[in-house]
Amino acid sequence: MIYLDNAATTKPDESCLEVAAQYLKEKFFNPSALYAEGYNLHIELEEARKSILSNIADEDEYELIVTSCGTEADNQAIFCGGRRGNIVTTAGEHAAVYATVLEAGRRGVEARFAPLKADGSVDVEELLRLVDDKTSLVSLIHINNETGAINDINAIAAAVKAKNPRALFHSDGVQAYAKIPFRLSKDIDMYSLSAHKFGACKGTGALIKRKKLVISPYIWGGGQERGLRSGTENVFGIKMLELAAKKSYAGIAENYKKIRAVNNKLWELLDKDLFRKLSPENGSPYILTVIAEGVRGETILHMCDDEGLIIGTGSACSSNSAKRYSRVILACGVENSLADGVLRLSFCRNTTLEEATQAASILNRIVRADREMMK
Repeated sequence: MIYLDNAATTKPDESCLEVAAQYLKEKFFNPSALYAEGYNLHIELEEARKSILSNIADEDEYELIVTSCGTEADNQAIFCGGRRGNIVTTAGEHAAVYATVLEAGRRGVEARFAPLKADGSVDVEELLRLVDDKTSLVSLIHINNETGAINDINAIAAAVKAKNPRALFHSDGVQAYAKIPFRLSKDIDMYSLSAHKFGACKGTGALIKRKKLVISPYIWGGGQERGLRSGTENVFGIKMLELAAKKSYAGIAENYKKIRAVNNKLWELLDKDLFRKLSPENGSPYILTVIAEGVRGETILHMCDDEGLIIGTGSACSSNSAKRYSRVILACGVENSLADGVLRLSFCRNTTLEEATQAASILNRIVRADREMMK
């Protein structure tokens, strides 16, 4: 099997699983308990928290709230940070942000959506035009999960603050954390991440926030996560997040270069008479989105699956939507007839050039055969 849907989820790293398994078997205690075993786990979790945070942020300026997933982290940022005036976001956000901002709009906060450029990045000029003195929150995805376009969140956050210093700035970093080298600037107030996108497990995410930023609790109960997100801590999931992140960041520059070569090789081998590229040249190397003209992407996905190649057609989190065409792809200006043929090929640090070569061969053959059948 060749697995190229890593933007949806990644295979848990086996070496990390072996180490983290002790937190299911031997160290199964409640870290909120008063006995020594529980307290020792609490100390370990605090160290894990610092490790996860330090990869992208200054520990003196930021703190980390563990959540159940990136979607929860996005929800917490939006509902706790955008309670008045208007929220500015984009037409290209993941559903975890887009749908949440729409819900905030139904609750009385004005929702404003900036348009995208053709590659899936935000039109910065239009986004800034929407920011005014009543803007409480701007939420901008770091890497577009359907095209791989990278938004310069540090520069854009600075521009937002220059226009309205009181506006909070949040970014969904689910496709960026542990994949591309970057550090959060002082203008980023909140940042979301998800463990299962880089070799950890489903069920764990995090919201990074500035220490000085006061937000209300999102889940009430026993007061865990400094009172901001109650619930017994998922020690195994948090340790997996820490270990997988540590492994990813240890080779992040090397992995970036390696996967750029994989991305380039796959695109080089795809038949340009069958495919056109939607992803930008300077986007994330971990995502290659193409359009197979004249065919349905869903059909190609199933045909590839039959041959041992697993790919995506867009955001897996919205794949069960009743709408036929991706909202994000249409926001890039792609016509309905072409949006039907979108395929997202996404990689992890372990994807090889050999797999890229085999995948290109399978895709070329299947799309060519499908187009012939439709003549």
